Amino acid sequence: MNSMVDRAYRKNLSTQGVVFLAGQERPVTVRNLSITGVLIELNNITRAGEHDSSQDLYELALDALKVDIFLPDMRIAGEADVVRVDMENDKVLLALEFNNISHDVDNLLYKRKVYRKNMSVPGSILLGGQYLDFDTVNVSVDGIMIELKETVRVEPGLVTVFEFHELDLQGEARIIWVDVLATGQMLMGMQYVHMEKTVIPDVPQFERIDVSPA
Repeated sequence: MNSMVDRAYRKNLSTQGVVFLAGQERPVTVRNLSITGVLIELNNITRAGEHDSSQDLYELALDALKVDIFLPDMRIAGEADVVRVDMENDKVLLALEFNNISHDVDNLLYKRKVYRKNMSVPGSILLGGQYLDFDTVNVSVDGIMIELKETVRVEPGLVTVFEFHELDLQGEARIIWVDVLATGQMLMGMQYVHMEKTVIPDVPQFERIDVSPA
C-alpha cells in the first residue's frame, strides 16, 4: 500500500515557533507539519539568551518525553509527544506527535497574551470562610481556571487565597468569572494578585513576542 495512505500528509514549510524544553523556552523552525504532528529544528539559543551546544541540546531532547509547543503563525498551541530526535548538519531535529493541541482559530492566545497549559492539579481555595478543594483545568503564568465539585455563592471581583500542595505554591487571586454547570460543578477563572513564587513549574509563558531565531 502507498505509504502516503498509511501516514498523514505532511506539508513542507518554514515558520517560526517556540517549545518549552528542559525548563526553557526555545525558538524553533518548523520543517514540516501535518494534522497529527510536526518536525521542528531547535535553535541553540534560548529566549532567555542562554546558548547550548548542539550536543548538549541533543542530549536534552533525548530525555524529553513531552514538550509544550506554540506556533503563532498557525495559531497552534499545546502539548506534543517526542517520537524521534535526530542530528542533521549540527542541527537538532524533533519529530513531535500532537497530544493535547488547541487550534486557536479565534486568536484567543493573542487576546490572552500568554499560553494556558491544560493540566489537572489539586489545590484549595478560601471561600465563605472555609477551604474548599479544587482541581485546575488550565494554568498560565498570570491566572488559572479551576473546577469545584460543589456550588458556592461568590461574586466576580473577590480577592481570596489559594494553594497548590503538590507544587508548593500559594498566593492571592481575584475571581474574574464564575460558571455553574448543569452537573452541579462550578468553574472559576482567576487572575493572580500575589504569589509566593514567580515561576510555576512546567508552565511556559509563550508571550506574544518575536520568536525568530537570534
